[in-house]
Amino acid sequence: MNIALRSAAVAASAPVVAVVIPCFRVRRHILGLLAAIGPEVAQIWVVDDACPEGSGALVLAECRDARVTVVHHAANQGVGGAVLTGYQQALAAGAEVIVKLDGDGQMDPALIAQFVAPIAEGRADYVKGNRFHNIEDVRAMPAARLLGNAALSFLTKLSAGYWHVFDPTNGYTAIAAPVARALPAGKIARRYFFESDMLFRLGTLNACVLDLPMQAVYADERSNMNLVRILPEFIAGHLRNFGKRLFYNYFLRGFSVASLQLLLGLALLPVGLAVGLAGWWASWATGVPATTGTVILAALPVLLGVQFLLSFLSFDMAAVPQRPVGPLLSPRARAGEAPSCALAGVQRCGLMETA
Repeated sequence: MNIALRSAAVAASAPVVAVVIPCFRVRRHILGLLAAIGPEVAQIWVVDDACPEGSGALVLAECRDARVTVVHHAANQGVGGAVLTGYQQALAAGAEVIVKLDGDGQMDPALIAQFVAPIAEGRADYVKGNRFHNIEDVRAMPAARLLGNAALSFLTKLSAGYWHVFDPTNGYTAIAAPVARALPAGKIARRYFFESDMLFRLGTLNACVLDLPMQAVYADERSNMNLVRILPEFIAGHLRNFGKRLFYNYFLRGFSVASLQLLLGLALLPVGLAVGLAGWWASWATGVPATTGTVILAALPVLLGVQFLLSFLSFDMAAVPQRPVGPLLSPRARAGEAPSCALAGVQRCGLMETA
């Protein structure tokens, strides 16, 4: 009897979990993915992002799962636009935790409970997968993929401030509803920069982010990402977010010793380099070796500038949010700007609702 009561209490306290699946050229995988989603999920939102293969129509024709609702975009909005539409629908339907899966079958639905648990237990606001945790998995990855992800991870650490996370482009995520509701949805990047920009936006909320080790499933899926085309977008986005983060955290919201260290480091380092280069040029042009005083005058600002910047970096790495903010956010927290996604309709089991 006690065991039965305990099981009933656990079931009653379990959060309402929704899954959002953006769909674009995933016709071969979407039905298998939906069939593998377990009973711990109450809602499944399939967002057909103007898929040329008609993934949404296929789901409506073949899937009989009453949890599944298909949302159609009239025009392609990118993975970020599709996910934000799914968030909007799930929040309106009362979801408490929202899990995002890609429709290409790379993300194992059996892990959903593991992604939800840290949020349900009050240990995190946002959980993201990390495919690089297991060293054996890392060894099996192509060198280009490994190096590219390492570079993107470092840029994301700088721009978002989450120094402990890796694999920033991993789209297997879970988010607490109050945090999703508080995000400025109208400002988040819509396309391939979406996952990285999400981390930056979560940082502005001081949300607690947790990396969850996972193993990716690679089969015959085909990536729609053109690395050459998106590289300038990623670099520009990270630089922009890095500047915003420094201004928001160290000057707008507060001013601390770290703020002074940053200012002094940014001022002294270029001054020392400029003096050193000027002294080197004068010595080279005249053939007269630089004096000890000239060398010290150049070296001292450089050394002090580097030391100040290293101290600031140490402070910044220790300032990663550790406590969830979701429980502190009001259920009526602003929902942000609504995503600018034109919808053609929302359909569940043949029922057409007005978008």
